[in-house]
Amino acid sequence: MSTVPTVLMVEHVMGMPISLALRGRHATDDVGRAAWAETMAVLRAVDDVFSTYRPDSVVRRLDRGEITLADCPPEVQEVLALGAAAERDSGGAFSVYRPGPDGRVVLDPSGVVKGWAAERAAEPLRALDGTDFCLSAGGDLLCRTLGPDTPPWRIGIEDPHDPRRVIAVVPLGTGAVATSGTAHRGAHLVDARTGRPPEGVASVTVVADSLTDADIDATAAYAQGCEAADWLAGRPGRTGFVVWADGSTTSVCGPDAEEHAVG
Repeated sequence: MSTVPTVLMVEHVMGMPISLALRGRHATDDVGRAAWAETMAVLRAVDDVFSTYRPDSVVRRLDRGEITLADCPPEVQEVLALGAAAERDSGGAFSVYRPGPDGRVVLDPSGVVKGWAAERAAEPLRALDGTDFCLSAGGDLLCRTLGPDTPPWRIGIEDPHDPRRVIAVVPLGTGAVATSGTAHRGAHLVDARTGRPPEGVASVTVVADSLTDADIDATAAYAQGCEAADWLAGRPGRTGFVVWADGSTTSVCGPDAEEHAVG
Protein backbone atom coordinates (compact mmCIF):
# COMPACT_ATOMS: atom_id res chain seq x y z
CA MET A 1 0.00 0.00 0.00
CA SER A 2 2.86 2.36 0.70
CA THR A 3 3.69 2.49 -3.04
CA VAL A 4 0.20 3.72 -3.99
CA PRO A 5 0.03 7.49 -4.57
CA THR A 6 -1.84 9.65 -2.13
CA VAL A 7 -4.93 11.37 -3.55
CA LEU A 8 -5.91 14.77 -2.13
CA MET A 9 -9.37 16.39 -2.06
CA VAL A 10 -10.37 19.78 -0.60
CA GLU A 11 -13.68 21.58 -0.02
CA HIS A 12 -14.83 24.43 2.21
CA VAL A 13 -17.58 24.17 4.84
CA MET A 14 -18.21 25.33 8.42
CA GLY A 15 -16.08 28.37 7.67
CA MET A 16 -12.90 26.35 7.18
CA PRO A 17 -11.11 24.15 4.64
CA ILE A 18 -11.79 20.42 4.86
CA SER A 19 -9.19 18.25 3.18
CA LEU A 20 -8.83 14.52 2.72
CA ALA A 21 -5.82 12.41 1.81
CA LEU A 22 -6.62 8.87 0.66
CA ARG A 23 -4.22 6.07 -0.17
CA GLY A 24 -4.94 2.46 -0.98
CA ARG A 25 -7.66 0.45 -2.68
CA HIS A 26 -10.32 3.14 -3.06
CA ALA A 27 -8.13 6.22 -3.32
CA THR A 28 -8.84 6.78 -7.00
CA ASP A 29 -12.22 5.15 -7.63
CA ASP A 30 -15.89 6.07 -7.37
CA VAL A 31 -16.24 4.30 -4.01
CA GLY A 32 -13.67 6.62 -2.46
CA ARG A 33 -15.22 9.68 -4.08
CA ALA A 34 -18.67 8.67 -2.83
CA ALA A 35 -17.32 8.32 0.73
CA TRP A 36 -15.84 11.82 0.47
CA ALA A 37 -19.19 13.17 -0.73
CA GLU A 38 -20.93 11.52 2.25
CA THR A 39 -18.37 13.02 4.63
CA MET A 40 -18.99 16.49 3.25
CA ALA A 41 -22.77 16.01 3.44
CA VAL A 42 -22.47 15.22 7.15
CA LEU A 43 -20.40 18.36 7.74
CA ARG A 44 -22.88 20.55 5.84
CA ALA A 45 -25.71 19.15 7.97
CA VAL A 46 -23.68 19.90 11.12
CA ASP A 47 -23.21 23.47 9.91
CA ASP A 48 -26.97 23.87 9.49
CA VAL A 49 -27.40 23.01 13.16
CA PHE A 50 -24.35 24.47 14.89
CA SER A 51 -23.13 27.48 12.90
CA THR A 52 -22.68 30.52 15.12
CA TYR A 53 -22.50 32.77 12.04
CA ARG A 54 -25.82 31.86 10.43
CA PRO A 55 -28.82 33.49 12.15
CA ASP A 56 -31.08 30.62 11.03
CA SER A 57 -28.98 27.83 12.57
CA VAL A 58 -30.50 25.74 15.35
CA VAL A 59 -27.89 26.87 17.87
CA ARG A 60 -28.45 30.56 17.13
CA ARG A 61 -32.22 30.12 17.45
CA LEU A 62 -31.72 28.23 20.73
CA ASP A 63 -29.46 30.99 22.03
CA ARG A 64 -32.08 33.64 21.19
CA GLY A 65 -34.76 31.66 23.05
CA GLU A 66 -36.86 31.05 19.93
CA ILE A 67 -36.75 27.29 20.55
CA THR A 68 -35.99 25.07 23.53
CA LEU A 69 -33.49 22.23 23.84
CA ALA A 70 -36.40 19.80 23.46
CA ASP A 71 -37.08 21.32 20.02
CA CYS A 72 -33.48 20.71 18.85
CA PRO A 73 -32.06 17.66 17.10
CA PRO A 74 -30.60 15.15 19.60
CA GLU A 75 -27.03 15.96 18.59
CA VAL A 76 -27.38 19.40 20.21
CA GLN A 77 -27.90 17.79 23.60
CA GLU A 78 -24.95 15.47 22.89
CA VAL A 79 -22.63 18.40 22.14
CA LEU A 80 -23.81 20.40 25.15
CA ALA A 81 -23.22 17.36 27.38
CA LEU A 82 -19.67 17.09 26.05
CA GLY A 83 -19.18 20.79 26.77
CA ALA A 84 -20.50 20.42 30.31
CA ALA A 85 -18.14 17.50 30.97
CA ALA A 86 -15.20 19.50 29.61
CA GLU A 87 -16.13 22.44 31.84
CA ARG A 88 -16.12 20.16 34.90
CA ASP A 89 -12.86 18.45 33.91
CA SER A 90 -11.10 21.76 33.27
CA GLY A 91 -12.25 23.41 36.49
CA GLY A 92 -14.31 25.89 34.47
CA ALA A 93 -11.55 27.02 32.10
CA PHE A 94 -13.42 25.52 29.13
CA SER A 95 -17.03 26.46 28.46
CA VAL A 96 -19.53 26.48 25.60
CA TYR A 97 -20.75 29.84 26.89
CA ARG A 98 -18.92 33.14 26.39
CA PRO A 99 -19.56 36.81 27.06
CA GLY A 100 -21.35 38.45 24.14
CA PRO A 101 -20.83 41.98 22.81
CA ASP A 102 -23.94 43.20 24.62
CA GLY A 103 -22.80 41.80 27.96
CA ARG A 104 -25.06 38.75 27.99
CA VAL A 105 -23.78 35.19 27.93
CA VAL A 106 -23.80 33.65 24.44
CA LEU A 107 -24.00 29.95 23.58
CA ASP A 108 -20.97 29.06 21.45
CA PRO A 109 -20.22 25.31 21.23
CA SER A 110 -17.49 25.79 18.60
CA GLY A 111 -14.85 24.40 20.96
CA VAL A 112 -16.65 21.05 20.87
CA VAL A 113 -18.22 20.96 17.43
CA LYS A 114 -15.22 20.94 15.07
CA GLY A 115 -13.59 17.76 16.37
CA TRP A 116 -16.90 16.08 17.13
CA ALA A 117 -18.20 16.83 13.63
CA ALA A 118 -15.09 15.50 11.89
CA GLU A 119 -15.16 12.35 14.00
CA ARG A 120 -18.82 11.84 13.06
CA ALA A 121 -18.23 12.64 9.38
CA ALA A 122 -15.39 10.14 9.05
CA GLU A 123 -17.67 7.08 9.28
CA PRO A 124 -17.95 6.66 5.47
CA LEU A 125 -14.15 6.80 5.27
CA ARG A 126 -13.75 4.14 7.96
CA ALA A 127 -15.99 1.87 5.86
CA LEU A 128 -13.53 1.93 2.94
CA ASP A 129 -11.78 -1.44 2.69
CA GLY A 130 -8.02 -1.40 2.34
CA THR A 131 -7.84 2.40 2.32
CA ASP A 132 -5.94 4.75 4.61
CA PHE A 133 -7.17 8.28 5.21
CA CYS A 134 -6.15 11.52 6.83
CA LEU A 135 -9.07 13.94 7.27
CA SER A 136 -8.23 17.53 8.18
CA ALA A 137 -10.82 19.94 9.57
CA GLY A 138 -9.24 23.36 9.71
CA GLY A 139 -5.88 21.80 10.61
CA ASP A 140 -7.16 19.28 13.18
CA LEU A 141 -6.62 15.78 11.84
CA LEU A 142 -8.14 12.33 12.08
CA CYS A 143 -6.02 9.51 10.64
CA ARG A 144 -6.22 5.81 9.92
CA THR A 145 -3.63 3.39 8.60
CA LEU A 146 -4.15 -0.29 7.84
CA GLY A 147 -1.54 -2.99 8.19
CA PRO A 148 1.91 -3.09 9.83
CA ASP A 149 3.69 -2.24 6.59
CA THR A 150 1.79 1.01 6.11
CA PRO A 151 3.84 4.12 6.91
CA PRO A 152 2.33 6.52 9.45
CA TRP A 153 0.97 9.88 8.49
CA ARG A 154 3.42 12.65 9.41
CA ILE A 155 1.59 15.54 11.05
CA GLY A 156 3.38 18.87 11.20
CA ILE A 157 2.88 21.15 14.21
CA GLU A 158 2.95 24.79 13.21
CA ASP A 159 5.15 27.26 15.07
CA PRO A 160 2.64 29.73 16.59
CA HIS A 161 5.33 32.42 16.55
CA ASP A 162 6.03 31.88 12.83
CA PRO A 163 3.18 30.00 11.07
CA ARG A 164 5.39 29.50 8.00
CA ARG A 165 7.57 27.14 10.06
CA VAL A 166 6.90 23.60 11.30
CA ILE A 167 8.19 23.35 14.86
CA ALA A 168 7.68 19.59 15.30
CA VAL A 169 6.33 16.50 13.53
CA VAL A 170 4.11 13.75 14.96
CA PRO A 171 4.13 10.38 13.15
CA LEU A 172 0.63 8.99 13.56
CA GLY A 173 -0.87 5.72 12.39
CA THR A 174 -4.45 5.72 13.66
CA GLY A 175 -5.68 8.49 15.94
CA ALA A 176 -6.24 12.23 16.05
CA VAL A 177 -4.27 15.45 16.46
CA ALA A 178 -5.71 18.86 17.37
CA THR A 179 -4.04 22.19 18.04
CA SER A 180 -5.43 25.24 19.83
CA GLY A 181 -3.82 28.65 19.67
CA THR A 182 -4.26 32.17 18.39
CA ALA A 183 -1.75 32.38 15.53
CA HIS A 184 -4.45 32.71 12.85
CA ARG A 185 -7.54 34.16 14.54
CA GLY A 186 -6.05 36.41 17.21
CA ALA A 187 -7.02 36.26 20.89
CA HIS A 188 -10.36 34.47 20.36
CA LEU A 189 -9.69 31.80 23.01
CA VAL A 190 -10.28 32.76 26.63
CA ASP A 191 -10.19 31.23 30.06
CA ALA A 192 -13.91 31.00 30.80
CA ARG A 193 -13.23 31.60 34.50
CA THR A 194 -11.89 35.07 33.80
CA GLY A 195 -13.16 35.93 30.31
CA ARG A 196 -9.60 36.90 29.38
CA PRO A 197 -7.03 35.26 27.10
CA PRO A 198 -4.73 32.93 29.04
CA GLU A 199 -1.17 34.02 29.68
CA GLY A 200 2.13 32.27 29.08
CA VAL A 201 1.01 29.81 26.39
CA ALA A 202 1.18 30.13 22.60
CA SER A 203 -0.33 26.82 21.43
CA VAL A 204 -1.27 23.36 22.64
CA THR A 205 -1.33 20.23 20.48
CA VAL A 206 -3.04 17.07 21.75
CA VAL A 207 -2.87 13.52 20.36
CA ALA A 208 -5.71 11.16 21.32
CA ASP A 209 -7.67 8.24 19.91
CA SER A 210 -10.65 10.49 19.11
CA LEU A 211 -10.65 13.91 17.45
CA THR A 212 -13.55 14.88 19.72
CA ASP A 213 -11.29 14.34 22.74
CA ALA A 214 -8.17 15.83 21.16
CA ASP A 215 -9.96 19.02 20.08
CA ILE A 216 -11.71 19.60 23.40
CA ASP A 217 -8.58 18.91 25.46
CA ALA A 218 -6.36 21.11 23.28
CA THR A 219 -8.73 24.02 23.84
CA ALA A 220 -9.17 23.26 27.54
CA ALA A 221 -5.42 22.96 28.09
CA TYR A 222 -4.78 26.20 26.23
CA ALA A 223 -7.34 27.96 28.42
CA GLN A 224 -5.30 26.86 31.47
CA GLY A 225 -2.48 29.17 30.40
CA CYS A 226 0.68 28.52 32.40
CA GLU A 227 -0.93 25.38 33.84
CA ALA A 228 -1.54 23.84 30.39
CA ALA A 229 1.11 21.11 30.56
CA ASP A 230 0.34 20.18 34.17
CA TRP A 231 -3.38 19.86 33.42
CA LEU A 232 -2.78 17.86 30.27
CA ALA A 233 -0.43 15.48 32.10
CA GLY A 234 -3.40 14.31 34.14
CA ARG A 235 -5.59 13.47 31.15
CA PRO A 236 -5.74 9.69 30.51
CA GLY A 237 -4.84 8.53 27.03
CA ARG A 238 -3.54 11.91 25.86
CA THR A 239 -0.13 13.07 24.74
CA GLY A 240 0.62 16.68 24.03
CA PHE A 241 3.04 19.33 22.90
CA VAL A 242 2.89 22.80 24.44
CA VAL A 243 4.56 25.85 22.90
CA TRP A 244 5.01 28.60 25.46
CA ALA A 245 4.88 32.33 24.89
CA ASP A 246 8.67 32.55 25.20
CA GLY A 247 9.17 29.97 22.42
CA SER A 248 10.15 27.05 24.66
CA THR A 249 8.29 23.75 24.40
CA THR A 250 7.11 20.93 26.67
CA SER A 251 6.10 17.40 25.67
CA VAL A 252 3.44 15.73 27.81
CA CYS A 253 2.35 12.10 28.18
CA GLY A 254 -0.78 11.49 30.25
CA PRO A 255 -1.68 8.30 32.15
CA ASP A 256 -2.17 5.20 29.96
CA ALA A 257 -1.19 7.17 26.89
CA GLU A 258 0.84 5.80 24.01
CA GLU A 259 3.85 8.08 23.80
CA HIS A 260 4.23 9.62 20.35
CA ALA A 261 7.66 10.70 19.21
CA VAL A 262 7.59 14.41 18.46
CA GLY A 263 10.54 15.75 16.59
